[in-house]
Amino acid sequence: MTAQPLSAQHCQPRKGKEHALDEAAVTALLPLVPGWKLSAQADALVKDFRFENFHHTLGFINAVGFMANHEDHHPDIEAGYGHCKLRWSTHDVGGLSLNDFICAARVDALLER
Repeated sequence: MTAQPLSAQHCQPRKGKEHALDEAAVTALLPLVPGWKLSAQADALVKDFRFENFHHTLGFINAVGFMANHEDHHPDIEAGYGHCKLRWSTHDVGGLSLNDFICAARVDALLER
């Protein structure tokens, strides 16, 4: 890992179990993405975002989609009126990779703008 903030980093291709983060790495990275939680299976980062209405929710989804395509790393998205739940996981490593934390931080940075 670099000293650069997660939100300023970019995803790299990560395939294979050797790129999966161990429990110690996940524990160290989790405080860097406030509000994100581990899934029940501890194999994904999850966060539910709340918005005033569906229009704002769709705008958020489009912004996340644009960023995800640019990073070539895509979340599972669940949306409804006024909320959007994102789930980041790296299927190619069978759990969490650094890419998931980078994208979670980049999503939070989108909302800071």
